[in-house]
This record gives sequence, structure tokens and C-alpha cells, in this order.
Amino acid sequence: MNAPVIRWEAEADLVVIGGGVAGLTAARTASLRGLRVLTLSKGGPSDTSTQYAQGGIAVVAPHGDSVESHVEDTVVAGVGLCDPESVRSIVEGGRGAVAALTDLGAVFDLGRDGEVSRTREGGHSTRRIIHAGGDATGAEVQRALNAAGLPVLFGAAAVRIVTGPRGVQGVVAVSDKGFGVVHAPAVLLATGGLGQLYACSTNPSGATADGIALALRAGATVADLEFVQFHPTVLFTPGGLGRRPLISEAVRGEGAKLVDSQGDSVTEGVHPRGDLAPRDVVSRAIAARLRALGTDHIFLDARAIDGFPQRFPTITASCRAVGIDPRADLIPVAPAAHYQCGGILTDPHGRTTVPGLYAAGEVARTGLHGANRLASNSLLEGLVVGERAGAAAAERLGEPGRVGEIGDWEFPRADRKLLQELMTEHAGVVRDGDGLRAAVLRLLHLLNDRNGGVRAMPADLPELADDPERTCDVGRVVDDIEDAALTLTARAMLLAAGARTESRGCHTRSDHPDTRDDLRRSIPVRLGPDGRPQLVAAGAEHTGGWGASVPRAS
Repeated sequence: MNAPVIRWEAEADLVVIGGGVAGLTAARTASLRGLRVLTLSKGGPSDTSTQYAQGGIAVVAPHGDSVESHVEDTVVAGVGLCDPESVRSIVEGGRGAVAALTDLGAVFDLGRDGEVSRTREGGHSTRRIIHAGGDATGAEVQRALNAAGLPVLFGAAAVRIVTGPRGVQGVVAVSDKGFGVVHAPAVLLATGGLGQLYACSTNPSGATADGIALALRAGATVADLEFVQFHPTVLFTPGGLGRRPLISEAVRGEGAKLVDSQGDSVTEGVHPRGDLAPRDVVSRAIAARLRALGTDHIFLDARAIDGFPQRFPTITASCRAVGIDPRADLIPVAPAAHYQCGGILTDPHGRTTVPGLYAAGEVARTGLHGANRLASNSLLEGLVVGERAGAAAAERLGEPGRVGEIGDWEFPRADRKLLQELMTEHAGVVRDGDGLRAAVLRLLHLLNDRNGGVRAMPADLPELADDPERTCDVGRVVDDIEDAALTLTARAMLLAAGARTESRGCHTRSDHPDTRDDLRRSIPVRLGPDGRPQLVAAGAEHTGGWGASVPRAS
């Protein structure tokens, strides 16, 4: 396979991949420490998952709250898989991170007493969620970070991370100038989640698991990929696919109730906190009620909330766009893919298993979320770990950062629509061994199909072959990169989900409904010498269906 034709080069001390809360926070921190930082974003300034975050930031309140309480709520939601030390470390960093964001100009909502307003969300024992613009917290966070004036190369997608004997050497990327190389001894992945693995998601179109694939190909370890959180209340419309509007958990925090088509409570008797139970509990309760009634959605009754349009302007606009008035109508909702709880294995400072490679935000597995993320802990993590990872990258100063041999230029990838269909059917809110095995076999078939599967990445862009000074549309190349990332991540996720023969957090196996003490541990995955995902477990490394058999149910 031919190596790519390199049309441009750049140098940096740190390359940040991703322009959301974690990436821009890391870039700012590193810049303040004197590092030359180049941030790559395949989309535009507001084309991030951060932009769509509604609820807020979970941060310990000054009165009637404590770090201990926030830690306990987080660990309970994580169902035995949180790292308590990481949880405490990140929770303790919350106030300082929010203060730094406020110094940048972020404005949070105030209550009648003039103090920062706080609401409560699922899994929290008290009102500790600060918010902005009612239900537009992510947009305000993104605005404040964008306004900081950090240099970002928009429309540039990372293709692969190049490593050598001493770790990271740089990044191969593609922009409208063609394929290029950024020489750097440190790379920070802040690429967001994997929502586009599913037919319906709250994530933007760019949430295509890019960081997971980049990390795996660079030799890093990922963990807890089987834990995909499905938000229980996403606005339902018949036939609605792609990114769907979220109905924030804060709506239930202000008193809205979940009811089925008969008007009965969905969560009564399921959990002591009812509609404000952790998200995995509520999503399972909804899925069970949908199966029992043979329907495809339930309802959120928010009619008793005073001033709904003022408190939730974004949600009100989404509802009105489909002819629903939350003040008078029930809001139809259903679960949809929302958040990647696992990811690239890191410490609380964003360091991965590869020297010079860092990760922060949704793409990272820091130990904060465990088997199920506590509501509004995501922006908290992005701010705290983003800052720490940006600071940690300074340890790579002085390391050689010159890209040597780029390597092969071929990525297996399946048709995205077909991949989304099989993951939605077999790896959704409720899974079972037969379905996971069927998904593995179907994906293998797609990859072996002569009309799809492994296709060569072009070594050059046709528009540039005769005129290197031209710019070009790289959309089709980015589509290929994304499809390859989704395919590789699906393979790794199905492997981990097949191996976890229990139900825990947001991984529910109908054939294994109980939680097992011997599986109270993360399931790490990495690429083997043959380029296939393999489990990394005590005495048990195997490819589980990618050249061998799926782990059998025990």
C-alpha cells in the first residue's frame, strides 16, 4: 500500500485533537505553560458534543453539600467500577475548574437570592447542578472557550498517530490542502463519543469514535466500552433518526413525571428515587414498559412546571418544532444513545498507556464514571482532566517529535447505515449473547463483502494531483476515516460486551440479569499483532469472534 502524498507539514509541542470542552481547556492550559499548541478540529467552532450539553455541571455546592456526598453519588451510579481515588480527585477539582471557566467569561444562571442557581438531576442526593441559559450550559461553555482566542485548525481530521520507540512522534491529518504531518512529541485526544454507532443518538454527526480508533491503532488500551449510556428521555418522533433533541434530566429535577400511554408511572416501585434514579435504571424501566405495552415511546408530563419556556428555552424550541407545547401537552420520549462511559484508559491526569499520548473528556476512561455516568459529571470531567492533561503534556518537552515512517494506509470499514442498524438491534439498552454473536457475524460478513469492507485510503486527493496549490473538498476522505473508526470501535465494543456475562450499570444482558462479583472489574481491550481487538485480562487474551469464537456464556 502506497504511503500518502504529504502536502503540508507543521510542528508543535502538543497536538490537541478535538475542539470541545476538554480539548480547548487542555490547549489553553498548555499554552499558558509555554507549549506550542496546535488544535485540530474536523468540524466548525460549534460542531462539538459540548455545544449540545443541556443540564449543567455537577459541582459541590457551598451549603448543604460535600465532596463526600458527590463522591458517594458518583460511585453508587458507577455500580462498583469507579476508581474511588479518581472520583475524589476529579470532584475536588470541580470548584477550581468552574472558577477558571468563569474567569474566561462564562455566565451561569443566578437564583432570586443572587447566588448561582442549582438544580438536581438523576442519581444526585442534592441540588448541585449549575447551569447556564436555562438549558444551554454546553453552548455557554463552548462560547466562553471559543472566545479565549485559541488557535484552532478547523476542517482538519486526524488520520493516525505515529509512534516510535520513545512514544508519540506526531499526527497524520487531512485538510483542504491534502494530507499533512504535524511533528509533535505529545498528542491529546479529546474527540468526544461514539453516538453515531447507533441509528438514533443525542450526539452530533461528528461523534464517530475517532479517538478510540486512533488510540487503539497507536497501541493504547481502552476499557469499559460495553458501557454505553442511553439517555432515558430523548424527544420522540415517528421515524426519527440521527441526532435527536435531548429532554434534559433537569426537567425531572424540577418536577416532571414519566408516565406511560395509560397514564401510569414508569418508575414507581423500581427505585427509591423514582424518576430521578440513575440513568441506567430509568432507561431499563422505560425499555421494560415499552416491551410490556408494545409501544415505542412513553411521555414526560412537565405541565406542572411554572415558567417552563423561561427555564428550558432550548427544550421548548425543540418541542414546538414538532408541534408540542410542554405547558399543555405531554412530551413523547424514548431512550437513545447518549454517552460513552468507557474509553481510552488513562490516569486522572489524562496519561494513557502510550508515552506522549493523552486523552480527556468523553473519549477517556479516567475511572470517574464506572459502569454508568452520573448526570452532569461529563462537563466536570472535561474541565478538570482537560486542564490536568494540558499541564501533564509539558513533561514531553525535550522528547524527539519527528514523524518517521507513516506505515500502512488501509482501514477496514463497513457501511455506516448497516453498522448502525446492527448495533441498534443487538447492542442497545438490553442485549443478549445470541444478539451479540449475530452482530459479530454480520459485521464480519460486511467486512468480507466485495462491495464494502476493506477499501484503500487514497494516497492523494485527485484535485491536488495536478495542482498542489488548490484546495479541495475532503468530505469523502473524512467519511472513510469515520466509518473505519466506527467499525473498529464496534468490533472492540462487541468483544467486551460478549465477555461481560452479567448486567451492571448501563450494560444489561437479558440472558445474564444478575451482577457477578468476579466481574467487578474493567475489561480492557487492545489491538493484537494481527490488528484485531483482543481482551486484556488475567490469563485470557483472545480475539473473541474476530478470528476465533465469541466468549461463551457461562
